[in-house]
Amino acid sequence: MNGAIPSFDCHLIVTSLQYNRALIARSSNTTRISPMLVRTALIALALLCSSSSAWAWWNRDWTERKAITLNTTAKGLDLKTELHDVPVLVRLHGGNFPQFLNVKDGGADFRFVDGDDKTPLKFHVEKFDAASQIALVWVKVPVIKPQVADNKIYLYFGNQAAPKGDDPGATYDVDTATVFHFNDAAGAIVDSTAYATPTVGQIVANPASLLGTGATLAGAEPLTLQDAPHLRLMPDKGWALSLWVKFDTLPTEPGYLLDRSDGAQHLSVMLKNGQIVAGLGDMELTAATPVTAGQWAHVAIAVVSGQLQLYVNGVAAGSAPAGVAEMGGAILIGGGAGGKGLLPMHIDELKVYSSARNPEFFMAQAALEGEKSDAIVTYGADETADGAGAEGEAKAPSHFGVIIQYVFGRKEAIVEQSVIGVCVVMAAIAVMVMFLKAVYLSRCRRATDKFLNAYHAQMATAGVPLDALVKGDKTFGDSPLFKIYKQGIEEVHGRLAPGVGAAVAGLADKSLNAIRATLDATAVREQQRLNSLLVLLTIAISGGPFIGLLGTVVGVMVTFAAIAATGDVNIAAIAPGMAAALLATVAGLGVAIPALFGYNYLSAKAKELAADMRVFGDEFIAKVNEVHGL
Repeated sequence: MNGAIPSFDCHLIVTSLQYNRALIARSSNTTRISPMLVRTALIALALLCSSSSAWAWWNRDWTERKAITLNTTAKGLDLKTELHDVPVLVRLHGGNFPQFLNVKDGGADFRFVDGDDKTPLKFHVEKFDAASQIALVWVKVPVIKPQVADNKIYLYFGNQAAPKGDDPGATYDVDTATVFHFNDAAGAIVDSTAYATPTVGQIVANPASLLGTGATLAGAEPLTLQDAPHLRLMPDKGWALSLWVKFDTLPTEPGYLLDRSDGAQHLSVMLKNGQIVAGLGDMELTAATPVTAGQWAHVAIAVVSGQLQLYVNGVAAGSAPAGVAEMGGAILIGGGAGGKGLLPMHIDELKVYSSARNPEFFMAQAALEGEKSDAIVTYGADETADGAGAEGEAKAPSHFGVIIQYVFGRKEAIVEQSVIGVCVVMAAIAVMVMFLKAVYLSRCRRATDKFLNAYHAQMATAGVPLDALVKGDKTFGDSPLFKIYKQGIEEVHGRLAPGVGAAVAGLADKSLNAIRATLDATAVREQQRLNSLLVLLTIAISGGPFIGLLGTVVGVMVTFAAIAATGDVNIAAIAPGMAAALLATVAGLGVAIPALFGYNYLSAKAKELAADMRVFGDEFIAKVNEVHGL
C-alpha cells in the first residue's frame, strides 16, 4: 500500500460533467444555466481536484505525518535554476519533532513522500538517537524548483508494523560515486552508495562534528580512497569532489586536503597561508576568502568541459581552462603521496561525483548541510490521519496540543512531567481544601446567624434565664459563637455553688476574669479550627510557582542542549521546546492563582467569624456580670 487512498475520483466527476455539458447547454433556455458558467465550473472543479491531491493521505497505515518545506526564494536558498535528484538533509530533534517515542526503533517506519503526496522518495537514516532526540535523514528530492517558497515533501511515521524502509544506495544517483558520512562511533569507514568504495587509513570518530558523528585526521597519514572504475575522471562526463573541513589551528606549512596523481596528471586541493588552492597540472585557482580556524568550511572542486572549478562554502572561487585527460588513481584526503603535506583536520560528508554538477548544486549543498539550513528547511506541525477531513486533508493539532505532546510524548521529559504531576497533586489538594472549607465556613455562618438572632431575642425578653439556649446543639452546633456561649454557661454554673447563699452572693471580679479567660481560650481554639488546612493553600500559593519554575529551567536547558547537538538554530526549533518548558510554569501558576483567590476569600470569612467571637465574648461577659455579678 504505497499509493494514495483518495476518498473520491475527481476525474470521474469531471468526465461525467463534460459528457452531460451539451445536455445542460441545450436546456439552458429553460433552466437559465449559462454554458460559460458550466465550463467555468468544470475548470474550477478540475483545479480543485488537482490541488486536493496534495492533501490526500498517502497511506492510512501510517498514522502521522509532518510537512517539510524548502524555501528557494531570496529569503532562503535563492536558487536560480532547477535542481534534480538532490539528497536533502532532514534534521530532526526535540524542537521540531516531539514524536521520537512514537517512531519505530531506528526510524524504521519513516517514509518520505513527494509534495504530490503520492510519490514515495528514496531515503536513508544516517543517525537516529531517541534518547537524545536527534535524527539525521537524507532524502532524495526529485525536483527542487527555483524561487519557490514551498517546495514540499512529507515525512510519514507512526506505523509499528512497517518494515525498515531506508535505502542508502538508491538515495544517490548513479553518478554519485562515493559518500562517506563517517557516522560510525567506532571509526569504521562505510560508503553509503551502492559502490562500496574501499579505503585505507585510520580516522578517529568525532561525535561533535558538523553533522552527527564525523572524522578526525590526526595528521599522521592520509585517508586513501583506493582506485576504482567508478572514481575515474572522464573528460566527457566531468568529475567533482566535495567535503566539509575544519582546522583547530591553521598550519604554517602548506598541506593537502586532496591529492590525486595518475602518471603525469596531478589534481590537488591544498591549504596555503590559510587559503584554499586548487590545482590541475600547471593551473591553480586560489579562493579569495581565507579559511577561519575553528569554523567549518565546505570545499568543492569540479572538472567540467575542460574547466577547473573551485567552490568554497558554495561560492565559486574561480574557474580556468585546464588540460584534462582520463584520469584514475587513488584519492588521498589529508595528505599527499609519500606522506607529504599531511594536515591534521576534522572532516565530514566526503562525496565524489563521476559526472559534472551544476554550480548551484554546490551552493545548495553547502547551504542545506551547513549551520544556517534553518532559513531554508522548515518543519510543519505534526498531522494525524485521525484528524483528516472528508477529502483526506490532515488537520494539524492545536498549538497547545503540540506542547502537551512534546512534554508527555517523550520519556526524556521526566523532570517536566514530574513537576507538572506535583502541580496537579497540589492543585487537587488545594481544590479539595477550598471546597471543604467553603462548606464548613458556610455552615458556621448560617448557624451563627441563627444563634445570634435567638440569643438577642432571648436577651430582649424579660425573665428568660441566661442558659435558655444551652441545649440547642442540633440547631446551633456548627456555630463557634454557640460553643463559646455553651462553655461560658458551664463556667458560670461551675462557679455558682448549689446553695442559695452562694447564688445570692453572685460572682466576684476574679471569677468573671477567669470566665473571660476560658472564653478567650475557647475562641482561640475555634479560630484555629476555622483556619485549619488553610496553610495548605499558602504552600500552594508560594511553592507552586517555584516548582513550576524548576521545570521551566530544566526544559530550557534541555532545549538548548538539543540545539547545540544538532546545530539547528531557528525559531521553529526553539519554540516548541521553550513553550513546553513554560508549561511547567503555567502549571505552577495554575496551582497558585486559584489557591490565592480561595485563600483570600476563605480567610476573610474566617476573620468575620473571629471578629464575631470577640464581640460576642465581651457581650456575654457583660451579661453574666449583669445577671450574676456582685
